[in-house]
Amino acid sequence: MSSMSPTRRNVIILEGYACWKVSSVIICEYPPMNSITMGNVFEKLLKSLFGKKEMRILMLGLDGVGKTTILYTLKLGKIVAAVPTTGFNVETIEYNNISLTVWDFASHVTIRPMWRHYFKNTNGLIFVVDSNDRERIGEAQELLFRLLTEDELREAVLLVFANKQDLPNAMNTAEITDKLGLNSFHYRNWHIQAICATNEDGLYEGLDWFTNQLANQK
Repeated sequence: MSSMSPTRRNVIILEGYACWKVSSVIICEYPPMNSITMGNVFEKLLKSLFGKKEMRILMLGLDGVGKTTILYTLKLGKIVAAVPTTGFNVETIEYNNISLTVWDFASHVTIRPMWRHYFKNTNGLIFVVDSNDRERIGEAQELLFRLLTEDELREAVLLVFANKQDLPNAMNTAEITDKLGLNSFHYRNWHIQAICATNEDGLYEGLDWFTNQLANQK
């Protein structure tokens, strides 16, 4: 082998063939084989090196902010008419090579204490606010603060969806950032994204940031 050969780290043995990854390049040493055998080997190799990461996600916020609409738009790839959630919805969404198990909970004040039972092993938190609801933005801030002080959510990546941006009196992201006090969370990996769930504006831009951060979690 020449002096340009890469150092063999993270070597994977698949059916007698040694394969390893250098940067984004997969290198294998194998004897001659037919195309079917080669295809089987590389299918297993790609799953070993690039298998989907599984992430547990909570989607929370006040009632009526659009959480369920967001969940099923992401799940089905189209706008669906949502009904008020009385318990919870849970769906698995495949996006950017990450498998997101998303829990969408009802938000009535009598139900919120039950959320805590689902905090364990949470990788990310999507917090949804109604950008047009100036009367309850203070309540949203209090709820978010309580969530972010939970020990089991300490390491969770935070994505804030500022929904209903299509409404004429909607607050912009700078105003919502200020009213939610997001800049005070210096230790937290967070991002706010302006969206309109009913036409998908901004939805996937926010999800791109979110999944990128999740992929880089240790």
